Amino acid sequence: MARILIVEDDESVRAFTARAIAAGGHAVETAGDGDLGLSSIRAAQGGYDLILSDIRMPAMDGIEMARRAANEFPGLKILLMTGYAEQRERAADLQRIVVDVVAKPFSLNEIRSRVQKAIGSG
Repeated sequence: MARILIVEDDESVRAFTARAIAAGGHAVETAGDGDLGLSSIRAAQGGYDLILSDIRMPAMDGIEMARRAANEFPGLKILLMTGYAEQRERAADLQRIVVDVVAKPFSLNEIRSRVQKAIGSG
């Protein structure tokens, strides 16, 4: 069982993703934007097995949150998700920080598979 933080501003996507991952036996916590996500990461002292974050969010976006989290907690595994092609391109320079970028919309099986792959990467 892995401890996973989902950072997503869309309530329906956050709830769907959390249910999908929790059904796989993982402990899931959620945050509604990058500011809250970074606060959760700091409060847990980086103690997550994976951060799954949307890229495009109000306040702090997922890319900035990933940069800050990786700077404070090197080795933290981060998996980004987005429905926008230009956001995928923005994440391309984060190869040393981000495990992968998942395209939205995704199926239940796809997100579970991508999360398992990200947790297993090292």
